[in-house]
Amino acid sequence: MAAKKLFSGPEDRRIKRALCIVAHPDDIEYYCGGTVLKMTARGVKVDFVLTTSGDKGTRNPNLPREELAGKREQEQEAAAYVLGVKRVTFLRHGDAELVESLALREEFVRAIRAASPDVLLTFDPNGGYRYHPDHRIVGRVALDAAWPCARDPLTYPDAGPPHETAEAWCFAGLQPNLEVDVGDVIEEKIEARLAHASQTRYPPALRRRWNATARIERFHQVDLR
Repeated sequence: MAAKKLFSGPEDRRIKRALCIVAHPDDIEYYCGGTVLKMTARGVKVDFVLTTSGDKGTRNPNLPREELAGKREQEQEAAAYVLGVKRVTFLRHGDAELVESLALREEFVRAIRAASPDVLLTFDPNGGYRYHPDHRIVGRVALDAAWPCARDPLTYPDAGPPHETAEAWCFAGLQPNLEVDVGDVIEEKIEARLAHASQTRYPPALRRRWNATARIERFHQVDLR
């Protein structure tokens, strides 16, 4: 039997469902918002899972964590709407407090089995130095959850019917092998990012910078079959 070919990118008609598992609100918009837009525009069902609600993402020491988390969840819902995504799940772990655990792996297995994605979008655990620890942990645990755990029926048997995800597209790594030109949706990608107002000091500067630098999204494709 001939080996199945890797997906050619977000416009590949074999992709019907996709799942993004990330650490913080605004991660998706930064790393793969344009790719998500290209998929939802042609009817792909994309779901988001946010492991934390970004409750420490501020330089204001007097802002209560619960207040910030609530605001950032609202911002993520608004950004998801721009990206054409209807289901956003918040796991509400503490920001900068993630650890690699069997409990977190089970949560991701449940999310994968519920979404039944053809492709998983998450962090590349090998992102080099100055890489948020939450990003490394989410990428590593999400990949372990996708293969083999979500596939194997005796692993977390109460977490839903087993599902085999075809591929993972890992962003923010050192060795990308897939480039996606998102120049045709860059304005929508920027709009989604600007929905995260708590994380935006000066929107015009972000708009100028992203128009110059954010037109290509890069991934490392991993075959999970």
